[in-house]
Amino acid sequence: MAEILSNAVILSRLQFAITAIFHMLWPVLTTGMAIYLVIVEGLWLKTKNISYYHHARFWSKLYVLNFGLGVASGLPMAFQFGLNWAPFSEAVGDFFGTVLGFEGTMAFMLEASFLGIMLFGWERVPPLIHWLSTILVAFGANLSTFWILSANSWLQTPSGGEFINGKFVVQNYFAAIASPFMVNSFSHMFLATLETSLFVIGGISAWYIFQDRHKEFFAKSLQIVLIMALFVAPLQIFVGHLSAEQVYHYQPAKLAAMEAQWETIPAGSSAAWSVLAAPNNQLEKNEWEVKLPGLLSYLLELKPTLTEPVLGLKHWQRQDRPQMVGLIYYSFRIMIAIGLYFLGLMLVSVVEWLRGKLTDRKWLMVGWVIAAPLGYIAVECGWIVRCVGRQPWLVYGKMRTVEAASHLPVGEILFSLTGLTVMYVIFFGAALLFGSKIIRKGPDLELPAPQMGKVKFVPDSRPAEA
Repeated sequence: MAEILSNAVILSRLQFAITAIFHMLWPVLTTGMAIYLVIVEGLWLKTKNISYYHHARFWSKLYVLNFGLGVASGLPMAFQFGLNWAPFSEAVGDFFGTVLGFEGTMAFMLEASFLGIMLFGWERVPPLIHWLSTILVAFGANLSTFWILSANSWLQTPSGGEFINGKFVVQNYFAAIASPFMVNSFSHMFLATLETSLFVIGGISAWYIFQDRHKEFFAKSLQIVLIMALFVAPLQIFVGHLSAEQVYHYQPAKLAAMEAQWETIPAGSSAAWSVLAAPNNQLEKNEWEVKLPGLLSYLLELKPTLTEPVLGLKHWQRQDRPQMVGLIYYSFRIMIAIGLYFLGLMLVSVVEWLRGKLTDRKWLMVGWVIAAPLGYIAVECGWIVRCVGRQPWLVYGKMRTVEAASHLPVGEILFSLTGLTVMYVIFFGAALLFGSKIIRKGPDLELPAPQMGKVKFVPDSRPAEA
């Protein structure tokens, strides 16, 4: 502990980690739930069924709560690039700063601009225009995901230019934006936010059904979630597999940490997959391990034997490989376990739905309630694997984390770290408090829907200027 408190680089990393972990809790829901809102509002316009209108109004309350907290919690992340990571910003700012600027001016501003219409324009604009605003909010939210994942993917597989005298010079912006990791990374995160949102909505719906409150209303939202999850849950596992394959080819040290593989497995061998293990960084071995023979070969290459070697951690010097092997190893497995749980829960629920027993199975509703927070855990674990597994590099293979950190007094970092941690704990408490109030109150099923094709103009109540 004394070493951590006296090391400015470790403290800066810890501060950014805490900021990212807390901030991630809110955009994950807004980006996915926005798509759900587009669907239920579209169903209202198509069917004229007022129940879909009530769904749009109820779930949008949770949306705006998460949007506000996401904005407030995200601001300190941007400031840290200039404060705690100034050498990094100076070295790669021509590209990295530009992409983050795109996220703010192009995506966030689009989402924020139409959010007011989405929330307060129900009787002020025609229903079709309101739906278009909801679509643009959803598009802006997911466009933010695209730009952020583009920037982070470039850190993983830098391309589109070269470092000259310690500064990244962009030669092809499109190649830098579309770095090798970008497509799979964005797809994986897009599906992660959508899947998390679906199981949050499904979990809240199941809670109401379990309590016998508004059972018919929330049975409908659970059914919509199931239809969407039928495609999203298996697709997410497939895209996650493609991402792991890319790590195998582009970041072999990270793969070795994900598998706690210390010794190199040569080409032509059959590689076992480690289910559970106890990695020991000091001894450079696993104290115990449970393996499934041959499975890693199939997972990486769909073949019984490897055509390329799986490099072990010992292939690199200690200073050139990830150190927190246990954290990376188990974060990866927790993410996999949650993805499989979602898939299994979705399949069982579809079977019970087809049998006409979906809302009658109390044990199944409990399974959905349990699933509600699991998506957040999976997303956080995925980012731990992605970012901690990249160490000791901030820009993979080009710029070490220790080179990218600002030379700040330890006391100043401790002060900001403490302040931000307290702030995020307050944010988290506020999210639980106000979110639980929204959920306990439930939907307003007496709320009249706006008349199709008619707009209610609210007169300006401000006094006229002299």
